[in-house]
Amino acid sequence: MSKHPVLMLAIAFAAPDAAWADTPQQRGKILALYNCARCHAVDRVSQSKLGTAPPFRTLHTRYPIETLTGTLSEGISAGHPRMPPFHLGPDQVADLVAYLKTLE
Repeated sequence: MSKHPVLMLAIAFAAPDAAWADTPQQRGKILALYNCARCHAVDRVSQSKLGTAPPFRTLHTRYPIETLTGTLSEGISAGHPRMPPFHLGPDQVADLVAYLKTLE
């Protein structure tokens, strides 16, 4: 995780759209931290907090990241009760995909 003080503060109080961040990759990282890090490892080194939740750095081995755009746009709804359903807007999807590509 970045040690940039503004980024750390923003992550602590991040709005889901993270519109203030400079790049799509930064906004996508904030979205991942805000929405997904409770269960998934969303960086290059951490272990997922929930053992069955795949680390984001391995997603590209399961799916071409570009193909996740449609799934994310339609909303994620997993077949298990631990993963809450959530929906992202088109800009948020683009930002999250941009961040996921940095983990390939």
